This record gives sequence, C-alpha cells and structure tokens, in this order.
Amino acid sequence: MNNYEDLAYRISQRIKTLRKEQGLTVQELAYRCDIERSNLSRIEAGRSNLTLKTMCIICNALKIKLKDLIDVS
Repeated sequence: MNNYEDLAYRISQRIKTLRKEQGLTVQELAYRCDIERSNLSRIEAGRSNLTLKTMCIICNALKIKLKDLIDVS
C-alpha cells in the first residue's frame, strides 16, 4: 500500500470507529450527511475517494473537527 492508500484507509476506519462510538448506524450517519447509505458504506470500507468536502460534511455530522478525523497517527 502506498502512503495515500494507507492514509485513506486509516481515515475511513476512523470514520467507522467514531460513528460506532457515538452509537450511530450507517443509515443514521448517512442521513445526517445527506448521502446514500451505500456511499457511506463504501467510504467506511475504504473503497471511495474521500474529498475534503465529504470529510467536512462527515465531521459536521459527527460534531468533530477535521483535525480529529485526519489525526490517525
């Protein structure tokens, strides 16, 4: 895996972890983000290219800062 793929995967796993910590289903978070459940599932599985806009939408829905999402060290 290259650096980009590794980082993208870690961010996708972080989204999944944060969602579960908040007791949300994929459907509930997708609704908050106004995106399709299947799209969020692909994001969490690391099979979707996340844009900055999408990351910001997800952060707003999870009530976290972007830095808390991308700090996956």
